[in-house]
Amino acid sequence: MNRLRRFLSQPAPRRRARGFTLIELLVVMAILALLIGLVGPNVMKQFGGAKTKTAATQISEIDKALEIFRLDTGRYPSTAEGLQALVAQPGAVSGWNGPYLKGGLPNDPWGNAYRYANPGPNGGIEILSLGADNAPGGDGENADQRNRQ
Repeated sequence: MNRLRRFLSQPAPRRRARGFTLIELLVVMAILALLIGLVGPNVMKQFGGAKTKTAATQISEIDKALEIFRLDTGRYPSTAEGLQALVAQPGAVSGWNGPYLKGGLPNDPWGNAYRYANPGPNGGIEILSLGADNAPGGDGENADQRNRQ
């Protein structure tokens, strides 16, 4: 009987509650929000910069294809013939040995067709992407990309 009394008189061992307190969860959420706020804009700039670099690379490849077209035919395509002359023979052009671009004519990274002019505004040929906003001018990702700056 003494044993029973001793057993009943001892306080029951407390169980430690498992899980996180509300304060701990709020601190973690605040830290995550701070990190997203600081790192997020920089990551988005990198994605935009990648599209601009892709446009410059594609313009360079189109420019090289136009040079090969000129070597084969003795001239650049006219503005009316456009860049399509690199993938399909324009009329009765002698010496055409294309297609000069594998996989067809690419669009710029923002889904718009590249623009072509012969002669361009500064003489020579011009290959142009109007950037993300598809409007002349702009800064950053909206800046125009040309074969000759």
